[in-house]
Amino acid sequence: MAKHHAPGFLKIVTDAKSRVRECTVDDVKARLDRGEKLTLIDVREESEYAADHIPGAIHLGKGVIERDAEARFPDPHAELILYCGGGFRSALAADNLQKMGYTNVISMDGGHRGWKERGLPLEK
Repeated sequence: MAKHHAPGFLKIVTDAKSRVRECTVDDVKARLDRGEKLTLIDVREESEYAADHIPGAIHLGKGVIERDAEARFPDPHAELILYCGGGFRSALAADNLQKMGYTNVISMDGGHRGWKERGLPLEK
């Protein structure tokens, strides 16, 4: 069952999604299956990441991503694939990274929930 979000939150997510590139869980899985090296960034809360996350994902929570991104990812043209629980927080974070000058940021629609629902591997 989908979460029910406040109208104001949905409004800013819809606005961000109008500017952000998105991919699907299946897109990411297919790229990993082909052996592509992806930079997956889990923007969920630290406790969510600790519970489980997509194998190889880096944790950089939405609350600090803007502060820490430039030190972690100095190349503003590097491809960064962000995910959260379902694709809303990652869209907001991707939008902000774009405002900072990052040119190849993608939000994974469906997020961790979509990954888990497909029975795909997770690690702790």
